[in-house]
Order: sequence, then C-alpha cells, then structure tokens
Amino acid sequence: MRWSSYFLPTSKEVPAEASIASHQLMLRAGLVAPTAAGIYSWLPFGLRALLKISNIVSEEQEAIGANQVLMSTVQPADLWIASGRYDAYGEEMLRFKDRHEHELLYGPTNEEQIADIFRRFVKSYKQLPQNLFQIQWKFRDEIRPRFGVMRGREFLMKDGYSFDLNRAGAEKTYWEVFNAYIRTFRRMGLTPIPVRADSGAIGGNMSHEFQILAPAGESLLYYDAVWDDPANASDEDLSAAYAVAEEKHDPSSCPVPPERLRQSRGIEVGHVFYFGDKYTKSMGVSVMGQDGSPIYPEMGSYGIGISRLVGAIIEASHDEKGIIWPEPVAPFYVGIVNLQEEDARCTEVSATLYKSLHDMGVDVLYDDRLERAGEKLADMDLIGLPWQILVGPQKLQEGIVELKNRRTGHVQPYTPENLVHLFQKS
Repeated sequence: MRWSSYFLPTSKEVPAEASIASHQLMLRAGLVAPTAAGIYSWLPFGLRALLKISNIVSEEQEAIGANQVLMSTVQPADLWIASGRYDAYGEEMLRFKDRHEHELLYGPTNEEQIADIFRRFVKSYKQLPQNLFQIQWKFRDEIRPRFGVMRGREFLMKDGYSFDLNRAGAEKTYWEVFNAYIRTFRRMGLTPIPVRADSGAIGGNMSHEFQILAPAGESLLYYDAVWDDPANASDEDLSAAYAVAEEKHDPSSCPVPPERLRQSRGIEVGHVFYFGDKYTKSMGVSVMGQDGSPIYPEMGSYGIGISRLVGAIIEASHDEKGIIWPEPVAPFYVGIVNLQEEDARCTEVSATLYKSLHDMGVDVLYDDRLERAGEKLADMDLIGLPWQILVGPQKLQEGIVELKNRRTGHVQPYTPENLVHLFQKS
C-alpha cells in the first residue's frame, strides 16, 4: 500500500479526551475515530489490526475443533426471560421494541441465543460434544465509558460456547480452550497470565480471566515464573500453575517459593467459564440419552475481547515516540520511507523495493508522500511498524539503504538486493 493513496490520518497533538497512552496513540495514529461516548469507527489501519487478531483467534479455535458461526446482534427478550437473566442483567443491556411491540435487545453476550440454536438442531447424545464460536460486535451500556476501546460500549468480541454430555467432558473442553487461549495470546507476541476469577452475571463455578502484562494494567497479579515461558511446560502443569489477582493472594499460604513468585500489572483480554446446566435446564435444552431419558448438556463459555486487545497491546507495547507493534498483529510488517521524494534514485529504489516485497506477500506500507523527511520518520515511529526501510540519497551513494528495528531502534545497512533476500528468508 502506498501512503499517498491510503487513508491514514496521523496527528502530532495529544487528544484532550484521552487519558491513557493506548487511547492517545490509537487516535493519533489513525486507528479509530470517535463516534459517541465509548463508540468508535475503525479506520483502515486499525481495521487491519483487528483482522490480524481475529484471524489468529479463529485459527486457534478451529485447531481444537470449534466451528465458527455468526449470530444476530439483535436478540428477542423472551430468550433472556427464560434463562432468568433479563431483569438481572441491569442497565448495561440496550433494550427496545420493534414496530410490532416485540421486546428486543442488542446482545451483550450470546449464551441464551446459542442454547436456542443448539436445541433446534441437536437431539441426541450421539451429536455431542459441540463447540461453536463467533467474532461479533456487542454493546454494553457502560455507565462511564473510558480509556478508549479498553472500556467502550460497543466492542468486537470472540465468544465461544461448548456443549458436553457430562461434567467430565465439559471440563476436558474447558481445559482445551484454556490451552488454546495461551497459544493464541503467545502467537500475538503477548505474555498471558490466566488468573482464577468469579463468574459474575454469566454464572458457574469455574472461571479464569486471561490477563496480559502491561505497566499500566488495572490489576496487580501474582504468578508462578512458569508463565514467563509456558512453551516449556506441559498443559497439565499450566492448568495448575499459580496465578491470582492481588485480592486473592495470601502470602502466608502462597504455594510458590519466593524465588519463583512474580508480580506485575495486567489487563484483562479474555475470560473462560464453566457453568454446567445453568442455561440448558432453565431453557429446557435437552438431548436424548443412551437410555432414552433426557440429558441437559453441560455448557462452557469463552470470550476474547478483540477490539480491547488492540488497546491492550498498545498499552503493553509503546514508547514516547509511538506504538511498537508485535510482528504477528502489526497492520503492516514493514514500512518503506523515501526520505527525498524529489530524488530520482531514491524514488526508483523505493518503488523497486516496494514492488519486490509486495510481490513476495510481505505486508508493506510505502511512504511516498511529498513531506519532509523528519515528518515521515516521526509518523513511521508513531504508527509503530516492526521494521522500517530508510531510503536516502546519502546512503544510496554508497549503494545501501538502512533497516531499522522499531522495538530496539537498531539500524543496519544493507544493499537493496540483500535486503529483499533477508525478507524472503523471514
């Protein structure tokens, strides 16, 4: 993509309404535009990040046998009345009537709706287990939306739902999703810390919040050092590894020796719940068992905040110059900066590099704008692409361009040909 034809409005000014770094940078780097309190339109650059994150989530869910669906955002109130949650959910739920006076709601979550879909099509124990998920926009009318997409009213969410024949099967599915979440967040370049949690309005008696480490995180966490590198631990070890929020940490009974105990702040980006037959019983959702008697399937629910993750990633990975994207979720992998657009040699080399990388399938943004070099460099640091290729007339006299690592700031010279080979290998 050439920047001159790309809709990427950047700004030097820090927005007055933004109090945390991720909110400021998402506005300054042109990821989102505010629509109303806690509601944002996603611009092309931000949308690319959303899609990168969504694709990783979908791939890891499908790898454990989950099937993707897409449910309606508007739900009938009758489903929530049947489950007993319609009145209990409170004012966060957006409720309205259609022209026929039917009570409707804009879904904050979909346990009732998926249970209704399940009972229409699944009739026998032979059809279990089932694991379905979607990536869909939700709305919760937060009383004080703040921190940009971190605590917004409209948000993109992955929500998954499992149905099993019995508790043993449901717990097996729970831990499969649990471990898939660890892989999902690590693929994004993050360190996930799953802490035991309360189930809240969703219900149930087994639940974990997935937090990612960030200095400005809302929660103080205590956890076993195994979470620093979970790739070297078994799934069984991880499912039992210590990780709790501050209010549940008791130093006198902590099972982790002091040399292995870590402390850091975190941001919640996912939540998994096991709640048994809470919804299937209340809504009359059953299947025929082997002996012909009805069985109420055991359910689990699994969420990841996709749009919240964009803010959380930026909160965890930025500096005074701007965003520092982890490679797997960066909107573009590399940016080419033509430092002197009027120089024919700079333009020729930049355009050739752009075409070569683009043809290789590399996500590349070519800054071909007629702007000052300093402004281009500042903008490239602001938007935070993992790699920058700097093409300037002085270095070209030596036959080289420069490759800058955004995270470390390290700059290394390459001939254009060797640089193309480098990206080809990576």
